[in-house]
Amino acid sequence: MPDKPILIANRGEIAIRIARAVAELGMRSITLYSADDARSLHVKAADAAIPLAASGPAAYLDAAGIVALARENGCGAIHPGYGFLSENAAFARLCAENGIAFIGPSPEILDLFGDKTRGLRLAREAGVPTLSSTADTSIPELTAFLDSLTPGSAMLIKAVAGGGGRGMRIVRDREDVADAVAICRQEAERAFGNGAVYAEEWLPRARHIEVQIIGDGASVTHLGERDCTIQRRHQKLIEIAPSPTLDPALRERITGAALAMARAAG
Repeated sequence: MPDKPILIANRGEIAIRIARAVAELGMRSITLYSADDARSLHVKAADAAIPLAASGPAAYLDAAGIVALARENGCGAIHPGYGFLSENAAFARLCAENGIAFIGPSPEILDLFGDKTRGLRLAREAGVPTLSSTADTSIPELTAFLDSLTPGSAMLIKAVAGGGGRGMRIVRDREDVADAVAICRQEAERAFGNGAVYAEEWLPRARHIEVQIIGDGASVTHLGERDCTIQRRHQKLIEIAPSPTLDPALRERITGAALAMARAAG
C-alpha cells in the first residue's frame, strides 16, 4: 500500500492535517472537494484534488461515490477524518469489500460506538455511571420521560449518530417536545445521513472531559484526558490537556471508566 495514494474523505483543517501527516510518511494523498469548497485551502494541501458531484455536506456523505473515486484513482486507503463518514460502519465495510483500507476503527466497533444508545448500554454493562435516558422517541414516551425527571429539570434530544452538537435540542416544556424532535431529526439526517434520535437527562453544569483511548484489539490504554468545555454553539474552541479542573481521584475514576468501556468493547 505505501506506493498507493491515500484518499482524504473530508474537508477543511482536518483534511490539511491528514495531508501533512501523509506527506511526512513519504506517501501521496488525494483530497476531495464539493462545488462550494473549490477555493478551500484543503484543495491545495494534497498531491491531487478531485471534484465531487454534489455541494455541501451531502457531497462528503456519498459513500459509494467516494469509494468509486478511490478505486478509479488507485488509492490504497481512505482516511475519513472526523465527522461525515468517519463513524459510518457501512462505509468501512464498503471500503473493505472494494479492497481499500479504512483508516479507523473496525466496522464492528463503529457499529457499537456510532450508535449512542448502544454505547450507553455498554457503559451500564461495564459499570460506568450514566445519565437517565430513553431510546423510545415516540412523542408520548418522550413527554413521559421529561415528566419523570426532577421538577425544573430538562431533557436533551440528541442524534443517535454523529456529533458536534448537530441534531441536539434542550427541552424544558412538554409542548416543545414534538417540534424539538422534528428539528433534531432533520438536522441529523442532513449532517449524518441518519435521522434517529434519543433523549437523556440534561446536566446543566458540567465540564466536558474526554479521554483519548488507544488499543490494538488485545489491550488498551489511555493517553490522558482533555477538557473541551470551552465551546460555542456546541462546537469546541479550545481543548486543554491535561484538564486543569480534575483532582487526582476524579481523574482516576474517569480514565478508569473509559478503559472499562474500551475493554468491554474489545
